[in-house]
Amino acid sequence: MQLVTEENVTDLAAARWGTAHDPRLAEIMQALVRHLHDFAREVRLTEPEWMAAIQWLKRTGQISDDKREEFILASDVLGLSMLVVQMNHRLDKGATPATVLGPFHIEGSPELEYGADMSEGLAGTPLFVTGTVRDLDGKAVGDAVLDVWQADTDGAYEAQLDVDEARLRAKYSSKSDGTYCVRTIAPLGYSIPMDGPVGELISQTAISHFRPAHVHFLLNVPGYEPLITHLFQKGAEYLDSDVVFGTKAELVVEFEHREPGPTPDGGTSEVPWLLAVYDFVLQPERATGA
Repeated sequence: MQLVTEENVTDLAAARWGTAHDPRLAEIMQALVRHLHDFAREVRLTEPEWMAAIQWLKRTGQISDDKREEFILASDVLGLSMLVVQMNHRLDKGATPATVLGPFHIEGSPELEYGADMSEGLAGTPLFVTGTVRDLDGKAVGDAVLDVWQADTDGAYEAQLDVDEARLRAKYSSKSDGTYCVRTIAPLGYSIPMDGPVGELISQTAISHFRPAHVHFLLNVPGYEPLITHLFQKGAEYLDSDVVFGTKAELVVEFEHREPGPTPDGGTSEVPWLLAVYDFVLQPERATGA
């Protein structure tokens, strides 16, 4: 019988997890065991600290539901989400960069026509986001679906509110020439939720808990690599201290001031409005096994 010691417990645990039926699961679990044990040894983890971590994980699970993903938020603020994005989306330099999905995306957003207003009924400065969807060779990508969502002027997403219908989220399609037009209201920078375990942890540091003003986009077009990204307002606060590490220079866009008058959707605005112009550049899907 082999007795467990401080010196051999890591090898024993890793060997047990190496019996997983799926080779990839075996690889992941053995590495996880070794890194967890190395971490505990490096910081000389105490029993009270271990229990505090267990309770933190427990509360993180308890506060999560179908609208709030506290574990994703934890991954975001630790930089893990952005690392996984970077490793799994090594796109051409000419392609639009990917960023984090975030914890507030909702499936099944309504489909709206070119230039239709996804902020209808909400107060705020009108914002038109327009441009083209194209590939690396400059070819227009028609019928590309742009899944769009954002926070309101109080920094809240629909997923954080008790509402019965879609709010500040919609799906738009590009025309045959690749052009698209989204109408919404100007977003503001906002704080991540601070009323849960992640906020509790952040509050014990000097880390800024704010995100810069942005609009989320998800494009999943057949034949091209999926793209999850944001567009950030140039000059917005917190661009250099985004709490989820999601800001990239290529995604910072001028929100140009416009006086009342004609708008990109073919209509007219009776109040001043903002214009953001951005071309989404998609990378062709890699061949299987490439």
